[in-house]
Amino acid sequence: MTVGEAMSPVRITVGTSHTLREAARRMTRGQAGSAVVLDPALPGPGIITERDVLRCIAEDGDVDLALVGEYVARNVVYAAADWPLERAAEEMTAGGFRHLIVLDGSEAVGVLSMRDIVRAWVETGAPAQATALAG
Repeated sequence: MTVGEAMSPVRITVGTSHTLREAARRMTRGQAGSAVVLDPALPGPGIITERDVLRCIAEDGDVDLALVGEYVARNVVYAAADWPLERAAEEMTAGGFRHLIVLDGSEAVGVLSMRDIVRAWVETGAPAQATALAG
């Protein structure tokens, strides 16, 4: 299975000047753990996640004042829709993150989360196949 088959289309976007509270509201309304950050000043699409909101709170930050631009991931790893899910999972594991932005050229077309990968593998029976091959 490929990233393109398992990803969710980009549904939630924010700008770097939005507050973390607004980002959290949009993620909550959209039932997602991340939002794609769009800003022409960024080298490409960025991402903000629920972890970033928690980090702000843990650092005694104010989500009504803290801006997305202060927390947006700087070293974003992008995926292509034709990547196998295994490659995406390896990138996430190596980088210690749970979301990948999927690009078509320079346009963000989707987000792949660990949840998307697990769902795809469960639906296709991949864990059972891997167990059978290991045994």
